[in-house]
Formats: sequence, C-alpha cells, structure tokens
Amino acid sequence: MSAAEIPPRDALLRMTNAFQASQAIHVAATLGIADLLEDGPRHVDELAQTTGTHAPTLYRLLRALASVGVFAEQPNGQFGSTTLAEYLRTNAPRSLRAWAMQIGQQYLWTSWGHLLHSVRTGEPAFPELHGTTAWEYRAAHPEEDAVFNAAMTALSAGVAETIVQSYDFSGMDVLMDVGGGEGVLLAAILAENPALRGVLFDQPHVLTGANDLLEREGVVDRCEVVSGSFFEAVPGGADAHLLKSIVHDWDDAATVKILRACRAAIANTGRLLVVEPIIQPGNEPDPAKFSDLNMLVMLGGQERTADDFERLYAEAGFRLSDIIRTESLMAIIEGVPV
Repeated sequence: MSAAEIPPRDALLRMTNAFQASQAIHVAATLGIADLLEDGPRHVDELAQTTGTHAPTLYRLLRALASVGVFAEQPNGQFGSTTLAEYLRTNAPRSLRAWAMQIGQQYLWTSWGHLLHSVRTGEPAFPELHGTTAWEYRAAHPEEDAVFNAAMTALSAGVAETIVQSYDFSGMDVLMDVGGGEGVLLAAILAENPALRGVLFDQPHVLTGANDLLEREGVVDRCEVVSGSFFEAVPGGADAHLLKSIVHDWDDAATVKILRACRAAIANTGRLLVVEPIIQPGNEPDPAKFSDLNMLVMLGGQERTADDFERLYAEAGFRLSDIIRTESLMAIIEGVPV
C-alpha cells in the first residue's frame, strides 16, 4: 500500500503521533549518531560506548528511526547511514543536525505543549511558562543560546545558495544584514560578489561567533560587524538592508517599528530585502502555516501573506516592488522607499 493509499484514520493517527519521530531524531542528533556512522556501519554496542548510552535502549531508538528511513538496521547488530541520516551529520552540506538539536530543547518543547493556551488567548505560550521572553531566556542561558544560534546558522546556510542565485546584488556597494546572526548568509553573498562590502548588525551576544565565521569564509576584510538593537536604530550607509527570518518573530506593530528603523537609515535610492516564507492560499501543504504556529507559541510573531507584507511595507514607508521566489521555501520580498 502506497502512502497515498493509507486509510484516512491511519493517516490521521500518523500525524497525531509525529512528535515521537521528531523527538527521536532530536536525541539521535544530540548524540551525534550520524557523525559516528560517516565511515560506515557500526555495532550498537560500540555506538553506545562512544555516546555514553545504554546499549539495549539505544538499539530501540535506532530501530525506531530505521523504520522511518533514518539509519538502516543490519542483521549483525550494526546500524548504517541513509540518505536522510546524511543530513544529521555535523559537516554535511545543508546539515540539519543543529536544527534537530534545537527542535527538542525543553523550553521549545514545553511551549508547543501549551499551544491551546495560545489559541485561546492569542498570546505566546513561552512567557506564560517561563515568565520572560524567549530572547531574554536565551540571553540568560548561554548553552541553549549557542544551540539556537547554531540552528539559525544552519538554516541560513541551507538556503544561502538559492538566495544568492535568485537576486542580483551586483549593483550595490554596501549591503547590511540586519539581525544577521553569525553572518552565514551575508558571507555567502559577499563571496559571490567580490566588489560588495557588508555590514553585519545584531545583538552583542549573537555576534560572538561572527568574526570566526567571516574569517573562515574569507570575507572578514570586507565586512564590518556592528552590535545594537534594530528597535533603537539601524546604522546608516548601506545601499540595501537584508532581513532574513526577522520580521516573522514579531507582531505587526513591532514589525513596522523595525522596518521604520530601516527606512530612517536608508537612502531614498536604497532597497529593503526581507527574506521570509509567504503563506500560500488554499489547502495544499504549506510548511509556512506550521511555522506560523511556532512563531505564535514562542514569540507572538507570525508568518504572512503577500498582502500582509504589502500593507506593512506601506505603513513603514516602503513600496513592495517585487517578490522573488527561490527554490527554497523562502521568498525575497523587495521594497523601495517612498
């Protein structure tokens, strides 16, 4: 029976239980199992010894993941890698290991467990549970903040190539990545545009790994790293402002404030480049609609439609001039000052 032929009740049951696979992948990613299998299959006892886990229980974990195509069980007690497992390797191109480690963090997991609170109130669950915002929480917990930053860097790395290929940055002198994290996307753009200079702008605790990344990518000499808050002021001097996965963290009022800070700093000939998913109409599968719920429970933010972006741009002093679709889930939503 193919996936399309699964009875409706069984299909719903699979979706209801999908959290089990997510948590199992998180555990395997945290233990670094895919890294240990990079050179070939290994016996579960050896994997358990290396990871400091209980061998019979690790076997049960890997057996379950093998049943959904993550890892492959072999008759002699060994487990090997699969096409899916390759993306859990730390150094794999477009690796998802850091994201899988992030997705099972207790503070995120419990927030999703209180989705009902958010649906009833329209408010994020995270502050209700922790008495603080997710931003303040991570700033006070450096180890969890490091996991989060690594996950954001990994997601940006996964879409960097398609963004570079989808937009023409060649006519600019200076590009500012507003809220650019450790700079992986800006580094990719600079690498493909040798005449371009960059400014990486984010909060101080987010930028701790930025210089190392920019140096590793060979663009540190063309990129200035500046710390600050985009709610207070955005530095001037750039031809375009790039904001990837920023405004979906915030409600409309906060988003307009961020965009107005960009408008105040950018010349009348400048460009605003927001990189976000765009919620599609209709009933077809759309990951942005579940990302929207994640923004809700964690931050009180939201994903948006094209009409939403057009309205917010107008409120902030921009005109939505183009929407450039990429091969990833992200779109580049271009705005020009008015």
